[in-house]
Amino acid sequence: MIIETDDDKKQLRAAGNILSGVLKDLEAAAKEGITTAELDLMAEHAIVARGAVPAFLNYKPDGAAIPYPAALCISINDEVVHGIPSQKRILRNGDIVSLDLGLSYNGYFVDSARTLIVGGEGDAPARRLIAATREALNAAVAAAHAGAHTGDIGAAVERVARKYKLGVVKDLGGHAVGRAVHEKPFIGNEGNEGEGEVLPAGMVLAIEPMLSEGKGDIILAEDNWTYKMRDRSRAAHFEQTIIVGEGAPEILTAL
Repeated sequence: MIIETDDDKKQLRAAGNILSGVLKDLEAAAKEGITTAELDLMAEHAIVARGAVPAFLNYKPDGAAIPYPAALCISINDEVVHGIPSQKRILRNGDIVSLDLGLSYNGYFVDSARTLIVGGEGDAPARRLIAATREALNAAVAAAHAGAHTGDIGAAVERVARKYKLGVVKDLGGHAVGRAVHEKPFIGNEGNEGEGEVLPAGMVLAIEPMLSEGKGDIILAEDNWTYKMRDRSRAAHFEQTIIVGEGAPEILTAL
């Protein structure tokens, strides 16, 4: 969406604050021994308690075989996005875990994700992967200003990936958001500067770089939702919802 009124901005800020608070609580709860189903239930209850609605639960985009059956996407190690929570999935120390969550508040949608290491420390390559992916997020957000092109954002992600010799998940990316879970344009994690759609001031975007320790190629799991790395390498994912401005964008979902 494109911001049209002060109330649009007010409602989106409120939605972003709710989402950031819920994700912060989930990050603190993501400890060894907890199941991904427990985290999902926690997310759903926390969203509803704050007067919002889970955006992913029962969401069925074009091309999806089945609706998404949970409120929270939890992707572990070689899974990059859309991992379905389960009572059988138990977090272990050292796991790389992506928590991806969306909600609507008074009809306004926001989307955010963060990646963590269960137990906090992890191995050095895991810490490097996560730090690099967060750096890619910051670079991509900085590139998203009025008059920029969608290709500028993808190019920013690619530069960081090359710096750390990591793979870019090229088949997935960000998107506009605000009035629905996913809106156009698609924001790829690869691109050429000066190419693609021009971003106007006031456009609401979900920027989400995804990097892997391998080549970056993905496959769809048998559950028809979870995307995994084809080479079984580990992956990381960060996402923020922003409002494009004339200068630096406004970040609605602080990490």
